[in-house]
Amino acid sequence: MGVAGSIDDPAELIHDGMTIGIGGWGSRRKPLALVRAVVRSGAKDLTIVSFGGPDVGILCATGQATTVVHGFVSLDSIPIDPHFAAARQDGRIRSVELDEAMLVSGLRAAARRLPFEVTRSGLGSDAVTRNPDIRTIESPYGDGETLVAMPAIPLDLALVHLDRADEGGTAVCLGPDLFFDDLFAGAAAETVVSVERMVPRAELFTDAPHTTTHLDPTLTNWILESPEGAGFTAHPPHRARDEELQRAYAEASTSAEAWNAFAARFVAVDDEQYRAAVAAFHGEER
Repeated sequence: MGVAGSIDDPAELIHDGMTIGIGGWGSRRKPLALVRAVVRSGAKDLTIVSFGGPDVGILCATGQATTVVHGFVSLDSIPIDPHFAAARQDGRIRSVELDEAMLVSGLRAAARRLPFEVTRSGLGSDAVTRNPDIRTIESPYGDGETLVAMPAIPLDLALVHLDRADEGGTAVCLGPDLFFDDLFAGAAAETVVSVERMVPRAELFTDAPHTTTHLDPTLTNWILESPEGAGFTAHPPHRARDEELQRAYAEASTSAEAWNAFAARFVAVDDEQYRAAVAAFHGEER
C-alpha cells in the first residue's frame, strides 16, 4: 500500500486499454480529482465501468473512453449526462447497459474471484437478450428455473473518493452510503483512494456516525489526500452538489469550442488549479 504525495503519483497505473471502475453514484461522491488525473495521463481506449455520472461524461468528451459499462449515466438533477448521450448517439463509444443489480452481481463475482454470479435480475430484458456475452443457465435443482449467469466484471483499476484515511490504508466513508465502492475495490487489481484528509489511525472514527463504513487495507493500494476531490458532485456530510458548476459542465456539451473552454479551465488541470478555477467561477457568478 502506498501513500501518494500528489494526485499524479499513481500515474504509472494508468495506461491505454485499461478497464477502470469508478466509484460513487450518479453525481454523488465521484472521484473527479482522480478522473482529472486520468485525463492528464492521456490514456486511450479505456473501458469505464460505473454507476455513471460526470466521470463517464468527461472521459467520453475527451475521447478516452471507448466502452462504457453502466447501470445508468445521470447527473441526478440533470437526468442524463449530455456528453455521454452525445458520444453514444454519435457511435463514439460502445454502450453496455446493464440492470443495476446485474452490474452489482458482475462486480461481486469479480471481487470473489468467481467467473459469474447467478441472479434473476435482467431476465428477459434487452440487457440480456441483446448482449451475447451474457448467458442464462438452468438451475441444477428440482425447480429447473432459468436464471442469468452474470459474468464477472474484473477491473484493472478502481478509483474512489472517501472521507478519511490513515497511512495503513484504511479509508472511511462518513456519509450515509458507501454505494458500491467496496465492490469496485474488490473487483480491481489496483485501487486508488482519494480522501478529504489523512488522519492518524486513532482519529479515523472520531465523531463518526454509527452508520460509518470503511475499506480495509486489503482493498486499497494507493491512498492520497485530495480536499474537494469529488469536484462538483455531492459529497455529504461535507458539501452539497455545486449545481451552478454542474450546469456549466452540461452546457459545455453544446459545441467542441464550449467543451474545450470548460476542459481547459476545470478538467485538464491539477487540484490546486481546479480549486482556484472554482473559486473564480463563483466569484464571477456572484
